[in-house]
Amino acid sequence: MSSLLDKIDSPDDIKGLSHKELVQLASEIRKTIVNTVAEKGGHLAPSLGVVELTLAIHYCFNSPKDKIIWDVGHQSYAHKLITGRRDRFSTLRQQDGISGFPKRSESEHDALDTGHSSTSISAALGMATAASLKGEDKKVVAVIGDGSMTAGMAFEALNNAGHLRKDLIVILNDNEMSISPNVGALSSFLSRKLTGRVATRLKKEMESFLKRSGVGENIWQVLKKSEDSLKSLLTPGMLFEALQFEYVGPIPGHHIRTLIETLQNVKNVPGPVLVHVLTKKGRGYPPAEEHPDLFHGVGPFDIATGKPKKSDVPKPPAYTQIFGQTIVRLAKEDPKIVGITAAMPAGTGLKQLQEALPDRFFDVGIAEQHAVTFAAGLALEGMTPVVAIYSTFLQRAFDQIVHDVCLSNLHVVFALDRGGLVGDDGPTHHGVFDLSFLRMIPNMVVMSPKDENELQHMLYTAVKHDGPIAVRYPRGTGVGVSLDWQLNTLPIGKASVERHGDDIAILAIGHHVHTALQTADELKKDGVKTTVVNMRFVKPLDREIIVDVARNTGKIITIEENALMGGFGSAVLEVLTDSGIQNVQVKRLGLPDRFIEHGSQENLRREAGIDVASLLDAAQTLLHDTGAEHQTPARVHSLRV
Repeated sequence: MSSLLDKIDSPDDIKGLSHKELVQLASEIRKTIVNTVAEKGGHLAPSLGVVELTLAIHYCFNSPKDKIIWDVGHQSYAHKLITGRRDRFSTLRQQDGISGFPKRSESEHDALDTGHSSTSISAALGMATAASLKGEDKKVVAVIGDGSMTAGMAFEALNNAGHLRKDLIVILNDNEMSISPNVGALSSFLSRKLTGRVATRLKKEMESFLKRSGVGENIWQVLKKSEDSLKSLLTPGMLFEALQFEYVGPIPGHHIRTLIETLQNVKNVPGPVLVHVLTKKGRGYPPAEEHPDLFHGVGPFDIATGKPKKSDVPKPPAYTQIFGQTIVRLAKEDPKIVGITAAMPAGTGLKQLQEALPDRFFDVGIAEQHAVTFAAGLALEGMTPVVAIYSTFLQRAFDQIVHDVCLSNLHVVFALDRGGLVGDDGPTHHGVFDLSFLRMIPNMVVMSPKDENELQHMLYTAVKHDGPIAVRYPRGTGVGVSLDWQLNTLPIGKASVERHGDDIAILAIGHHVHTALQTADELKKDGVKTTVVNMRFVKPLDREIIVDVARNTGKIITIEENALMGGFGSAVLEVLTDSGIQNVQVKRLGLPDRFIEHGSQENLRREAGIDVASLLDAAQTLLHDTGAEHQTPARVHSLRV
């Protein structure tokens, strides 16, 4: 059998296919996705679950004129394959390859850059409103999962869309709701017939006729309520109808003929419409169907078994694993400790707490804002909430951190996983702004461990502290140090000098302490004596140590895996300026003022200038140069070589 996918270069190429050919194409797309993700890693289960839905959408609508917005976007692999990126799909999530998420710079068929959840309906409503204002004849479709519907932003958008009454189609991709076949089939039948072209026209004509007659308004309202009551009784659409959406569904999400018939019908329905589609996450690949959570986002794996491909070289435990086991240990010792996650128990490591102490584990869904204020409520009643959220997702709850936690100086512990460059997921997932936006908030303490052992002590310090406190750690494995059994509290705001030297000082935060130590070893070969300081705390900073090393060496390099703008290095400069320190040169290393694309962590760090080679170059330049980035009247040091 010849390959259909090889002939698909744009959505127009699928519009002439028969339903039988579309089924064959769906099978080929699934095979391609599985083969590629098995080699490169990626979001497998979400994309496998929407293959037929993707084909039906592109069959019925005319992208790029019609706008299709994928919420989060990790389910967009089939969309990428049929929108001109088939030949480059093997570069998925690789440096200089195609992104794992929709990206406007990549294709005209990607209507919105996405990566965080629950934004699609808001953006789609904006596009639909703009089309209305400009008098354009186009359709706007937002595809959102049931998980993303747990976020308040999605309902804010639904509420506004119902008020504005613009032409907008929201497709709810529901891969969790269980509904019996009989009810589902009947509901699907009713929804398709009630939204067909003839039924829609007759309904509008009857409404107009009855309203023109003297007593028709009351009769029409009775008929309308009867239809609504029937649909509400047979379907879960009452909520959406209350928000002034025309509700359609649930319909089977893997039956292409039904999907196409339904979507062709709803194109003719004026105002906002919500189409409820039932899909199976991981569809077509048994291991992903059986364990969709494990195959949501995966690294390379063996297709035959579904098991991850493992390196022959043993690796240290991941920071996430150390966090999870430490929190369980601390919670068993302290009944006030509770864990909170925003729909990521496994990703954050809190699944260990869920299994060990389920009564003190809370998954609030994709609702970071609620998670933080929920934690504030717990703290007000004497509990010690530990909010474990990826750094990039905590950005969504900035106001709640300020207003609901820090303003009242509440003891809430923030565990910021994936701090820094996360790699292949790219700019939407890099956690590179947290040091900047957290350090400026009054009452907040911000710390970052140099390794997995120090992470333990920082978590212990955090739960014993009285006030808002954040622990920020990177994605990936630790450095392989042994773990202390006895946990100790760290003095708040106190750094640790790892290496002493008079020629130059490197002030490092987080895992880049080890980058600094390796650099110091290289400099030592040339006779350069380097002070290396593990700052531990971005706020409060150890002002005494900063001033001391500035006076002793006259040359300082700061290194961080955070935006340079307003980050750790900026904080060091503030200390030096406020302290009136003279005769010091400072070079800051960190992330430039641009969004960092996807690629391996190692490559991205090298390109951003925060690896050992870059730190060595900066040190040599500073030792030779009197024109460093920040300088008061300089004291010249000779390079001992």
